[in-house]
Amino acid sequence: MSSNQARPSHKRQTAAPRLVVSHTSTQESFRSADNRRQRTRISTVADTAGPSGAGDSSVWHQEDLATSRAREDLDFTYQLGASLASEPDIGAADGIVVVTAERSVPERPLRAWYPLRDDYVAEQLRREGRGSRKVYGRCGGLLRTRGDGGGYSACDASADFRCANAECFGEAMFCRECILATHSRLPTHFIERWSGTHFERTTLKALGLRMQMNHRPGVVCPYRRSAPNDFILYDLSGVHEVAVDYCGCRSEDGSEEGGEPLPARTQLLRACWWPATISEPRTCATFSVLRLFQVLNCLGKLSAYDFLRGLEKTTSHNGLDRPPDRRKPYMHIVRQWREVKRMKRFGRGHDAAGGRGTKQGELALKCRACPQSGWNLPENWQDIDPFYRYLYCLFLSQDANFRLSNRAVSSEALDPIWGDGYGYFCKREGEDGYKAHLAKNVNEQEVSNCSGFQAMFMANTRKVKGLRTTGVGGVTCARHNMWQGNGIGDLQVGERYCNMDFLVLSVLLAYHVLCMIISYDIACQYAIHFWDRMVMFPRPFWLKVPPRDVRWKVPNFHLPAHKKKCHAAFSFHYTWGAGMTHGEGVEQNWSFSNGAAASTKLMGPGARQATLEDIFGFHNYDRQLAMHKVLPKRLAISIKEGVKHKAAFEAFTKGLEESRPAEVAAWKKRVVEWEAQPHPELGDSPFDVVEEVTKLRDIQLQVATEEFLCTEGGVEIEREHTQGSFITLGLQLEEKQRKLEVDVRALKDPSTSQRLEFTKQRTTLLRRIHKFRQIQAVYMPAVRAFLSEAQQAIYDGNGDQLPEATRLFMPSELASRDVRGRACATGLAEIEARMRQGEAVDALEAVRHGLRARTMTNRFKLRNWSGQGAMTRGQAILRQINIKIHAAKLRYRYARAALLVLRGHGSWEEELRVLDDDDVRALNERALTAEEKAQNERWAELGGAIVEGGVERAAGVAAGEGSHTLSWIWYTAGRLSDENDGKLLDALRVEWSKAYSRAKRYAEDVRLLREEMRRTIAFGRKSASKWEELAEEAELPGSEPEVVEGRRAYACERAAHERRTCEVLERQWAGILSKADVYLEGTTELDAEAVVTIELDGGEDLDPDEEEARLESDE
Repeated sequence: MSSNQARPSHKRQTAAPRLVVSHTSTQESFRSADNRRQRTRISTVADTAGPSGAGDSSVWHQEDLATSRAREDLDFTYQLGASLASEPDIGAADGIVVVTAERSVPERPLRAWYPLRDDYVAEQLRREGRGSRKVYGRCGGLLRTRGDGGGYSACDASADFRCANAECFGEAMFCRECILATHSRLPTHFIERWSGTHFERTTLKALGLRMQMNHRPGVVCPYRRSAPNDFILYDLSGVHEVAVDYCGCRSEDGSEEGGEPLPARTQLLRACWWPATISEPRTCATFSVLRLFQVLNCLGKLSAYDFLRGLEKTTSHNGLDRPPDRRKPYMHIVRQWREVKRMKRFGRGHDAAGGRGTKQGELALKCRACPQSGWNLPENWQDIDPFYRYLYCLFLSQDANFRLSNRAVSSEALDPIWGDGYGYFCKREGEDGYKAHLAKNVNEQEVSNCSGFQAMFMANTRKVKGLRTTGVGGVTCARHNMWQGNGIGDLQVGERYCNMDFLVLSVLLAYHVLCMIISYDIACQYAIHFWDRMVMFPRPFWLKVPPRDVRWKVPNFHLPAHKKKCHAAFSFHYTWGAGMTHGEGVEQNWSFSNGAAASTKLMGPGARQATLEDIFGFHNYDRQLAMHKVLPKRLAISIKEGVKHKAAFEAFTKGLEESRPAEVAAWKKRVVEWEAQPHPELGDSPFDVVEEVTKLRDIQLQVATEEFLCTEGGVEIEREHTQGSFITLGLQLEEKQRKLEVDVRALKDPSTSQRLEFTKQRTTLLRRIHKFRQIQAVYMPAVRAFLSEAQQAIYDGNGDQLPEATRLFMPSELASRDVRGRACATGLAEIEARMRQGEAVDALEAVRHGLRARTMTNRFKLRNWSGQGAMTRGQAILRQINIKIHAAKLRYRYARAALLVLRGHGSWEEELRVLDDDDVRALNERALTAEEKAQNERWAELGGAIVEGGVERAAGVAAGEGSHTLSWIWYTAGRLSDENDGKLLDALRVEWSKAYSRAKRYAEDVRLLREEMRRTIAFGRKSASKWEELAEEAELPGSEPEVVEGRRAYACERAAHERRTCEVLERQWAGILSKADVYLEGTTELDAEAVVTIELDGGEDLDPDEEEARLESDE
């Protein structure tokens, strides 16, 4: 391991301007023993300390943090240029290293291979012939010699046969007798015969091979009977015609006397061939091909049709000898395979009651990290301190998916559903079933008027003609993305409350918890009358948890589309006990299952439910394995972020408490009271400020109202999108591009995990841009014709630019009014102009709010923070504020530039003026003099911090006091003269409240993750004990000894696997759990010497559920 020495603090290298005070970075880089993984650890400390106290008032000077001096781009691209300099992530070394495993591959392997391609072609052609004479000159088989020796001798017969497709190793050729002998246990290989000029395909059946069931190889049953001559076997190698003989022995010793011979289906199953029917089967599939199809179907959503077509092509690629079509029998086999496998995995074969004794939801894989009473909770867990009750809180997320619809083909009489309510789908039949409940709510129609998402606006207007179901509703655990037992149900007419009520209440029948947090994209509407609707259910469905312990939240990505009054009340960020939960996992789950929508849409009810059950189960098992790496990764990130936010908050609060203890106490009390309420009063949030301007959301609502189309009867006309939604999507994409660019440039030397996060965000952004282009082709069909060649490459996605730098080519980016008129739909440019004006007003208010918060924060920092440590830790709060100011400034400039293109000069410029860097200053800041600007530019060239905005004026007469002018951005905001003004304090209160909540959420998340990891191991131990008990009770009445041994062996195998998994997890998680313990003790200084490494697989996204939510969440 090599270590780079820290740069001396008195030497400053020339560097681009940074967003922080001067600092010294210490970087350690080393490679692992196999030279495959690069690990880097960076620690940053300030070079100089801030003021030692409040001190003399003349100390008021430029801020320690600043945002960029980015100028308005004349070409109006989304590139931020080099003006926004980078900044290393601030934080003390904590001994936690998150690395991504990089696979070692030869450099440019294809470049080395390409010159040898002719050699590979020659070898392939050589294979078409017999090869060298030593291969075909004599049969490659061995004959057993007679006598006591029992040896072998080479066969001297001519060699005319070989195994096709090189399924057998080597180039050997055989005579007819030897090729049959070598394949007596390999009936699924194809054979080739040399005709004198070329090889011809034949089969083992044509050569005379017959497969004897229920006997050792080479033994022919004297009482055998033949299977039908058209017997077909599906295997990995293709579709085979096989000659089969069944054993007719009536006893184990092979005599003709005794009981009845084994049924044909049993003999085939013991040969690992699955028959399609229970009597006289003509079609079978090997266990190997069934396992492969199950994985491909669940993972890649490969349909049975395509899979079987692939096997047919493998069997006969010339189209002349197509194998018999047995797709329907094969689907019967797959259905049986799935049902038997899930019963076996959940121990139904170890129960005397068998499948008939299955309980509701028993065949659904449980989430091991969620609180499961009787499985992973400690004794007396109900008596925990009320402050930590959230540790045993159940997090659920529910949503509907309209892609998994189903046409009205077949019927339940022809294609029945097996195991009603046994797995992930809810119970359908009976007085307490899904059907009976829906029958009581046939005419229910409820649509949210809060959420702006299309799925809810059009829930009850979708085309339902010819559909049995319009989609499915589902419930998952919100923190681990695992489908809940009995949490899936079909939808009939949109997303109605009656459907979702039944699903969530069915799930909760299996839980006993202290409190719950339920996430739903329309929770603000759904929760209003939930308890009234619940009492309409049978009493067993009633929740045992009182309403005060159930909190309803809206997922992070969906929340911005709701009305402003819903934001704080239904946000995870401001919810006690929520940790860093985002609630968007159910959306990621749908993306995993939507690939099966095309194939399941045309299935009968039984086949469709069996397929979806298998896909949901596969997903749960995949998530269960992923949690082994996801949980420690999340814990490492939460500890790192928690240390940073806690230190920043403590430094921020220290100065405030010394000068304004009453205000801080009142703010804290308000936040605590807010979080203590399960359903806080809307509009009374400590995290919001009063808005007095027309916001972009108001204009978007006006446009949406104007675009609303309906029939004379008042029925809304269904449309995929509108001009307003198209422009709104473009504005959202621009905002995401700017945010990602700022985030990337704000880190000087990002870690491996941070680079991986940026890659994930770019991938998501690129998908959204592709979606935008599809809609753009509708409303701007001719735009490409008016672009330059370079711009067309960007439009087509062929440019080299990053997603955050990709131009969208909205109407405002076209050269003239005439071009916009010919390239855009009528009225599109005016809609963008209206929204751009609202966006500019939004951005200007954000600039003012940020400046207010920065003014108060800077004052308390300079007056009350002392010492190098406090000054360094205090930078985080100021940095967040300044980056927000910078982002708002850029947003305003882009919006105003677009508005100028669309409307030209006019009266609107009186309110929305050109925003120069000198204008971005607080009420009591003056503009910089020419000398000060030159000094700052020189300081920036030397690697110092850029100073954006003005210099704060001293309390008395200061330089430039006589020429001081107020920035125009405050003309419409009201003049505030001193730090006691309400808006300044209000802005500071909001920033302090958010910082307080952030610090608390990360601390909660560390506790939650630690408890989830403990529960995961405890569940594994309990599961091992259960299997060990089943192994001891394997001898059920009437069981054959062989079956008893199999039961015991399977149970012991599962128990051993569970024990070993627990041991591995305990060993792998010990280091990060010890870090969590130190953090939870209240310290912000972790032991940097005790290094804990969290390794991620760079080739696999271990935690895809966080991608969307973390991209959207910027609180």
